[in-house]
Amino acid sequence: MNAIPQATTLTREDTAPARAARWTVSEVEALYQLPLMDLIFRAQQVHRENFDANEIQRSTLLSVKTGGCSEDCGYCSQAARYNTETERETLLPLDEVLAAAQAAKDKGASRFCMGAAWRGPKDKDLAKVSEMIRAVKGLGLQTCVTLGMLKEGQASELKEAGLDYYNHNLDTDASFYGQVITTHKHADRIDTLGQVREAGIKVCSGGIIGMGESRRNRAALIVQLANLNPPPESVPINNLVPIPGTPLADVAPIDNFEFVRTIAAARITMPESFVRLSAGRQAMSEELQALCFLAGANSIFYGDKLLTTSNPEADRDEALFEKLGLRPI
Repeated sequence: MNAIPQATTLTREDTAPARAARWTVSEVEALYQLPLMDLIFRAQQVHRENFDANEIQRSTLLSVKTGGCSEDCGYCSQAARYNTETERETLLPLDEVLAAAQAAKDKGASRFCMGAAWRGPKDKDLAKVSEMIRAVKGLGLQTCVTLGMLKEGQASELKEAGLDYYNHNLDTDASFYGQVITTHKHADRIDTLGQVREAGIKVCSGGIIGMGESRRNRAALIVQLANLNPPPESVPINNLVPIPGTPLADVAPIDNFEFVRTIAAARITMPESFVRLSAGRQAMSEELQALCFLAGANSIFYGDKLLTTSNPEADRDEALFEKLGLRPI
């Protein structure tokens, strides 16, 4: 097995030096091994030192270009090589995106995320996405896009359009990465995140839990995120949604408490980041979601659908917030 990186610097070598590692895999494994109540107590302490524990940030995600992706991410219904029910679609027109953004704002979302199924955007497509960013910013929403890997200069173009956040998940531990994705490398994702940072855009980066990885792999993923320089401002923690037709369709689901432990580990190691309860929430009970909030999650995707998978309806979230006394921000 390849050695697990102990630190990853987000700015590239020609622009800034690497900083010393703050966390090791062994230290994060030790967090996982704590009695659950002790782990949650520690995570809640860290959370309250940095955030109002009763406030949740809400984002809405829209797929602006669906399907037909050339990559082989084993979890993804949008990979062209897999036989899934996701159909290939072209880039949405600006008026449809703007209408969806306005609807999201009307329902209480504060951030609007736009995703496109590309290995990376072509310059002509990036120009269209930049128009979307400007239009959505005009509504008073924070903007986020996930467009795949970026080429030199593209992050700067997005910054000029007013982009607030760029999402590019590490997905999983570097040593496990090749078992999920082979058409690009973990280092390619780090390079894109470095370009995003250099352009002055905030980073949204997390991972997917439950793809057959070990606890050590999960701990290593948290370390690789926490030791980015600086850590991501937003950290989505996704619970794998198995998609028929993909290589991970039959992976056994992860234990709920192991998922909660991952949320807590993310909160403790990235105290100032928003930890987002992301994909897989549709299948979570109210009690499990509440436990995740207690463990330090303070952001959700809000709306009826993520890129291609379902998400709890807004009314259900409103009801849950009311039961728990949570306030949206």
